[in-house]
Amino acid sequence: MKKYLYIIIFTLISFKALSHAEHYKGIIQIKMDVLRNGEVIGYSNYFFEKQNDYVIVKNYTNFKVKVLGATVFSILSEGIETYKDNQLIEFKSNTFQNDKEKFVNLQLNVNKNKYEINGSSYTGDADLDIIIGNWWNHKILDAKKQVSPLSGSIKEQIVEFINEEEIVINNKNYLVERYKLKSKKDDLPKDKKLNFDIWYNPKNNIIMKIMYQRMGKWEYIVKDFK
Repeated sequence: MKKYLYIIIFTLISFKALSHAEHYKGIIQIKMDVLRNGEVIGYSNYFFEKQNDYVIVKNYTNFKVKVLGATVFSILSEGIETYKDNQLIEFKSNTFQNDKEKFVNLQLNVNKNKYEINGSSYTGDADLDIIIGNWWNHKILDAKKQVSPLSGSIKEQIVEFINEEEIVINNKNYLVERYKLKSKKDDLPKDKKLNFDIWYNPKNNIIMKIMYQRMGKWEYIVKDFK
């Protein structure tokens, strides 16, 4: 009896944690421009592959901040999320931030009912209710914790609905929901805090825009999706 109860609980937790992946069945790609102070400095693009019961999401991010011709901040990153039957089973990424290497290796351990993370900032277990902190997945607006896709660190978060509003992106009007995503802990250093404004389009389940302040005004804006 306990065995069957465990299976039922595990199935419910898994479905609740990752059920939003099925919302992207018709999506092939989501391309985002990365802007700083209104200037496009790079991109963060997501590509979706379907292979039988698997959904694979590949992310490529590349941008540089230059001052007087010298690069003062840069990110070059590749990541792969793998889902089976709508459950995240693996995430891997490799990143160079200012030429410093960062990485994440995350695996689902069914026997432990946990994720195992080996990252450049964190090594250990994580609960199944976490989400990879990538901008393609609108479930980030429901999650209480996210895993840094660059280093594997786990960050607790609070998400607040602000209002509905219209925005214009690429000369198209979108009716969106605006949210504020913040760190749950107030005593974190400024460079570790989450503090994002997010514009989400419920019609197509796509986050259209993200904005935050850190050494200037940063924006991730959808350039194209199909």
